[in-house]
Amino acid sequence: MAGNVDQGRAGRALDAANFFLADVRDGLGPYLAVYLLTEQHWDEARIGLVMSIGTLAGIVAQTPAGALVDATRAKRLVTAVAAITVTIASLALPLFPSFLPVVISQSLAHAAAVVFPPAIAAVSLGIFGHSAFTRRIGRNETFNHAGNAVAAGLAGLSACWFGPTVVFYLLGAMAVASLASILAIPEEAIDHDLARGLHDTGTGSQHEQPSGLGVLLTCRPLLVFAICVTLFHLSNAAMLPLVGQKLALQDKNMGTSLMSACIVAAQLVMVPFAMLVGARADRWGHKRFFLAALLILPVRGTLYTLSDNPFWLVGVQLLDGVGAGIFGAIFPVIVADLMRNTGRFNVAQGAVITAQSIGAALSTTLGGFVVVGAGYSAAFVTLGAVAAIGAVVCLFALPETRQIADAGRRPQGKTAASASAIAAE
Repeated sequence: MAGNVDQGRAGRALDAANFFLADVRDGLGPYLAVYLLTEQHWDEARIGLVMSIGTLAGIVAQTPAGALVDATRAKRLVTAVAAITVTIASLALPLFPSFLPVVISQSLAHAAAVVFPPAIAAVSLGIFGHSAFTRRIGRNETFNHAGNAVAAGLAGLSACWFGPTVVFYLLGAMAVASLASILAIPEEAIDHDLARGLHDTGTGSQHEQPSGLGVLLTCRPLLVFAICVTLFHLSNAAMLPLVGQKLALQDKNMGTSLMSACIVAAQLVMVPFAMLVGARADRWGHKRFFLAALLILPVRGTLYTLSDNPFWLVGVQLLDGVGAGIFGAIFPVIVADLMRNTGRFNVAQGAVITAQSIGAALSTTLGGFVVVGAGYSAAFVTLGAVAAIGAVVCLFALPETRQIADAGRRPQGKTAASASAIAAE
């Protein structure tokens, strides 16, 4: 009974943590582009460059962050320290708005933020186990998107009276609430062996399996998935900042508010789609959901070129809610499928998110330079074409990962091949 009580309490604390971390985990996110464009008068190429440098810092930190989450039993503390670091780095930006300080602060923020996805997924797996993991991740993403929608709505309304810098104060408030939520998760509710992807517990070193690099080299589906994820973010990461820049150029005073409207619109759509993944992905297939997320991006990129009307741009942004809502919920589920029984779940998450971050880093640079050279419409079409390539790779090269997870299960107390080893055959 105590375990059930702890699990229920832990679930509620996880709900709150996902809600409040939604604003913290992305730092300034797309608001950075609007702030630098309208308040500091940077051009699009320079904005894209500084955002890419920050993302590259996250790439360097990502796989070590996954290894740290696997190894540590202080997952709550690691998450809390990351939240504090992101907040301080972001709040320093208005005080030091020249190029080098912005690069340093955003690099620190990105390096700390990479802890959040593996840490939250690990804690969820450690509390609820493999059988309930898909449902729990769907719930995590639901609260995450709800938190983003509320934060963006508050930022948009407040910016009308106080200007774009209001996002810095909102970030600070959400950071305090997120710290309280993280520390409310009962430590005793987390099974740290299960949190790193072990099917069984208490059997010690027999579960030690390949390192993150070894998993990447031996598990072909994981490699294909990493390629698809890279293409997804190469397409997706620059789209919202570019939309924000278009809106800000039309009306400087309304740029932040219109950006908030885009984010709120997308986040509200993400909520039901994250819930749908949690409720139906185990039945309908994990690959199908991921493929759908990829296919949304070419449609979205094309629609952005049809009109500069702010209401049209905000309306098209609803499609971001479909794609990102599905992707955020299905990503850790697919990695858990492939890493079943390896004990390297979070290292694998870190490795694939490293690939994801490479795509995101290149995306903002690619988008910025295409805009400067050929305009916004050309940039949106280019980004959409990248996602179309990813959809083709997914369709023909990625197997249904749920079947791989089922093949990787083994009876209690017996040694069997890991899911990644089966997948490599």
